[in-house]
Amino acid sequence: MKKILLITSILACAAFANPYAKCAGCHGADGGKVALGKSKVIKDMSKADFIAAMKGYKDGSYGGPMKGLMKGQAASLSDADIEAIANQIAK
Repeated sequence: MKKILLITSILACAAFANPYAKCAGCHGADGGKVALGKSKVIKDMSKADFIAAMKGYKDGSYGGPMKGLMKGQAASLSDADIEAIANQIAK
C-alpha cells in the first residue's frame, strides 16, 4: 500500500511540474495525435497559433467540436503554463 501511495504521489508531482502532462493523454507524448479523432495535430501548429488557440479556449472564443472539453482543460492553465507547453510541443 505504501508503494502505491508513493508512486501516485510521484506521478501527481510530475504532472504538476509539466503542464503538458494533462494534454498528452489525448494528444500523445509528442503532440502528434489527432485527439479523439477530431482535433488538430498540435505539434504542427506554430507557437503563436497554439497560444492563441489555448487563450481562445479559455475565453470561449475559439474551438470546433472539442470546444467544450478544451475550455475545461485550458481553464486551469496560466499564461506561463500555456507558454511552456507551446515551447515544449509547438513549432
